[in-house]
Amino acid sequence: MAGFLQGGGVGKSLAEWMIHGEPEADVYGMDVARYGVWAENKQYIKETTGQFYSRRFVMTYPNEQLPAGRPLKMTGIYSDQDAAGAVWGQSWDLEVPLYFAPEGFEETPSLKRSNAHDIVGAECRAVREGVGLLDITAFSRFEVTGPKAESWLDKLMASKLPTPGRAKLAPMLGHDGRLKGDLTVFNWGDGRYWITGSYYLRTWHMRWFNDHMEDGVHVRDLGDEMAGLSLSGPKSRDVLQTALTDGDADSLRFMGCAQMDVGLVRCHVGRLSVAGELGFEMHCRAGDLKALRDTLLAAGADHGIIEYGFNALLSLRLEKSFGIWSAEFTQGYTPGQTGMDRWIDWSKDFIGKQAAVKERDANAPTKLLVTLEVDADGADAAGYEPVWAGDKKIGFVTSGGYGHTVGKSIAMALIDPEHTSEGTALSVHVVGVQRQATVIPASPYDPSGVAMRR
Repeated sequence: MAGFLQGGGVGKSLAEWMIHGEPEADVYGMDVARYGVWAENKQYIKETTGQFYSRRFVMTYPNEQLPAGRPLKMTGIYSDQDAAGAVWGQSWDLEVPLYFAPEGFEETPSLKRSNAHDIVGAECRAVREGVGLLDITAFSRFEVTGPKAESWLDKLMASKLPTPGRAKLAPMLGHDGRLKGDLTVFNWGDGRYWITGSYYLRTWHMRWFNDHMEDGVHVRDLGDEMAGLSLSGPKSRDVLQTALTDGDADSLRFMGCAQMDVGLVRCHVGRLSVAGELGFEMHCRAGDLKALRDTLLAAGADHGIIEYGFNALLSLRLEKSFGIWSAEFTQGYTPGQTGMDRWIDWSKDFIGKQAAVKERDANAPTKLLVTLEVDADGADAAGYEPVWAGDKKIGFVTSGGYGHTVGKSIAMALIDPEHTSEGTALSVHVVGVQRQATVIPASPYDPSGVAMRR
């Protein structure tokens, strides 16, 4: 839809893309890789195009779900979760649970905290105090094998690779030193590695992998073969131990991974959690997901297990200052700006190293990522709200929301380095109203990370 207003910028970005291989701006919104082959379906195109034109001048609220082209892909537990009250969102082609509501509940579209606020809060507290079960099918999974798999991954990822039976957070950089992914690499110890990340970036990441492919390496997208569930909370180990028929939950250290039998289901299990709690991610064949869910819910019945959705996860991760892609991390930001440089192994060669070293040695990130406590009143920052120091705009919010555990409105923001000291008084526009904000230490919940390492 680029016309007179957008045409100049589109032309500039396309020229940079063709000449330099990467545009200066993050143009993912113009990238065909934001779709998969499912978007070639004629009925899908008809429904979504009609919806676009009918709503072109209609406001869409941040919590509003649009119906065109849905539901498309559903997991094997979709019907069970639907009966349990799941309210659905969409990630790429997949239906994902946002939260679980009582029968007859309808969320009101709003720029402020919606009538689902307390429902999400209850899910957050249940995870922090007990144990919650989350469908993580909407994580991408790539399998890397072959005689040169390790050396290829070592060049692609800026971090050290995990040793057998371990997982590691792994930033991936473009040739210009900017981010290409905030990923997790699993080493299963049998010559297979997994790369996990954002489900909706599957085509985009696979294109990057293929562009840098080498003989002796095979990368397979497992997104349509595998599914998964995550247990998070202080009682999650008890639930998993009850469900295990082969293996010992106590033997899995933080950031460890192993194959285990959970009930009748063979799972790839990793001990980590985006919620910032003791947690276990269990990946299984897509057809085994229902059996896995039934097993875990039965094992957790005496522990007060609840199912929760991604709205609660977004609140929980904000309380830990955990960034996510399309918010804190994009291909327009650098590792130095976002704090991802702390995972970089500077002793090895990797794609983008020269540019990343230049940024590090110059100590010159143009913005730095901070956590803010916002003096909000019934509304929270969501993303791209301006951040002010007096009457000077110094940055913008990358994402925000309400921290139900800490009882505070929290935002993460990229701001000018001279304003990042803890306790600095700033202000943020939230739904058009200027609100006071303060730079606070990262991870307002459990800053030492004890909960994850119980």
